[in-house]
This record gives sequence, C-alpha cells and structure tokens, in this order.
Amino acid sequence: MLEEFKKFALKGNMIDMAVGIILGAAFGSVVNSLVNDIIMPPLGVLLGGVDFKDLFIIIKGGPASTLEEAKQVGAVVWAYGSFITTLVNFLIIAFALFLVVKSINTMREKLEKKEK
Repeated sequence: MLEEFKKFALKGNMIDMAVGIILGAAFGSVVNSLVNDIIMPPLGVLLGGVDFKDLFIIIKGGPASTLEEAKQVGAVVWAYGSFITTLVNFLIIAFALFLVVKSINTMREKLEKKEK
C-alpha cells in the first residue's frame, strides 16, 4: 500500500496538480490586491467616498462607526461591503478561469482538426 501511494504521489499529474493549486492561491492573492487596492478605492470615490470595508448594517448590538468597532463590541452585523468585495474577487477569478478554459478548448479543437 505504501508503494502504491508513493507511485501515486510522485506521478506527474499529482505534481502538476500541486503546482496548479499553489499558482491558484497566488493568483487569488493577486486578485485580492487588485480588487482591494486598485478597483474598490476609485469605485468608492465615485460613489461619494464610500469605503466598502465599512458598509454594514447592525442587526443586534450598539451603534458603531466602523465594522471593526462593531465586531469589537460584539454586535451582530450584516457586512454587505465585504460581500461585495468578495463577489468582485470571485467574478474576476471566474472570468480569468473562463478565458483559460476557452483558450485550452480552442487549442484542443485545432489539434483535433490537424489530427484528422
């Protein structure tokens, strides 16, 4: 069983998958920075100086001026600004993956046509 696991773990596919996961995590960090540091600040300015990190509604608890302050006092909050930021992250990553899959499919189609 140990020998089988060694063969499985050292196969090219397993290593390729590990590299893909590491690159995916790095890509996620880059997209997070893109959204948080590049896209959301100008969008916030266009919307009248809104900081998306501080868009929240207190469901239960005392008043607070920032999300961090609300969390510190133990308020139950609906942090819809964080959700919007996460949604933008997801859309960018999903679009990038769509482009990758689309280009791979295009290359496959070309290879299949050459083989025929």
